[in-house]
Amino acid sequence: MNLYARELADTLVVEVGEDRIDAACAIQFKDAMRELAGRAGTRVLIDMSRVRFLDSSGLGAVVAVMKLLGPDRRLELAGLTPAVDKVFRLTRMDSVFLIHPDLPAGLREAG
Repeated sequence: MNLYARELADTLVVEVGEDRIDAACAIQFKDAMRELAGRAGTRVLIDMSRVRFLDSSGLGAVVAVMKLLGPDRRLELAGLTPAVDKVFRLTRMDSVFLIHPDLPAGLREAG
């Protein structure tokens, strides 16, 4: 599972470098995020702009990461592709997560 992380102020930005989060890699995703989140500030933002497919196992892994962070730390998502966005809307998880259309300007990697 390719995840690329960088810290900016109180935010850990994690870019998913895979085109799928599904049953085949959901556990790897969750484990890798657990390791990365251990060093995070109060906010974790996952850039999912490369993810083209997310199944129920992948969705469960994202929810598990949110639970891992606990009530004092936020998990936000950015850059959902149309198919992934549809999964979040159909399951009503779009009301649980703060979802940005793309990575907020202050969190984009400089040039």
